[in-house]
Amino acid sequence: MASVVFPKTYEDILTSDQIDYMMEWMYSEESLRRQMDEGGHIYYVAYREDEPAGYLSIQPEGEHVYHLQKLYILPSFQGMHLGRLLFEQAIAAIKALHPAPCQMRLNVNRHNKALAFYQKMGMKMVDEGDFPIGNGYYMNDYIMGLDI
Repeated sequence: MASVVFPKTYEDILTSDQIDYMMEWMYSEESLRRQMDEGGHIYYVAYREDEPAGYLSIQPEGEHVYHLQKLYILPSFQGMHLGRLLFEQAIAAIKALHPAPCQMRLNVNRHNKALAFYQKMGMKMVDEGDFPIGNGYYMNDYIMGLDI
């Protein structure tokens, strides 16, 4: 799924070289294993009927903070409210893992049209930054937060 949705999401924002670099950096088998085994990422996959349609991952980031690392819906399934369902799944999963009040945060590219979706879901901008990811590339993001 990532090989379809990630390049499509960023085709008008990032260069194809940066997309290729980030795909290897975030989605190689080695990277995914490290995320889950060492980084505490938990992945969820959304299905529409029997077909995978999207995914998300959450990660503990501190005593009372979880990071929504990924939330992507395949283009052919966008507009079917699956993003909302995955977002709600992230909140439910975090509440199950951390019953005390905490915050869910995420980084979103400043030019990503999903910014409006996250605002609609109640997230607020708490910071922004230009984060080096290697090979001379940066993630130019807003950091958004939601108290849960």
